[in-house]
Amino acid sequence: MKTLLLLPLLTLATAVAAPAAFAQPQTTIKTKVKPADAPTVKTKTSAPPATSPPTDEQIDARANALTANMQKNLALTPQQTEKVRVINRRSVELVENTRFKYRAEPRKMMVRIDDISASRLSQLKDVLAPAQFDKYQRKREEKMGVPSSAAPQGTPPPGMGGDQ
Repeated sequence: MKTLLLLPLLTLATAVAAPAAFAQPQTTIKTKVKPADAPTVKTKTSAPPATSPPTDEQIDARANALTANMQKNLALTPQQTEKVRVINRRSVELVENTRFKYRAEPRKMMVRIDDISASRLSQLKDVLAPAQFDKYQRKREEKMGVPSSAAPQGTPPPGMGGDQ
């Protein structure tokens, strides 16, 4: 009896839905009209044109600011401060010259800057005490928005932790 009552409803639903299922979707065509005198070639500059590499004074100012900040936050000794200043000066100079040299090639520029950054990090690790380097890394990760490796993300695979 229930089957007899449901059969007309099923037939009605199929009859209403069938035309919609077989109907072809409407397509909208959008066109852009440009004036006849407009150029056909689009150009994009990836970096603002620099006329010259940064001066020694600019490089020194950036390196000194970095060093002063590190000295304040990490409580560097005078010997560490001088070593860090040399590392920062060299790194800032390399990064700024790389930005100037590869301004038209952003991918190459980022690869070179990443290499410089890794080298600087390695040199700083040799100069700083382990506690200082850990503090530096934490601050650096916070500033750059890099998630900490100690905080797992996502759902662990079955049988590999979680609530057991």
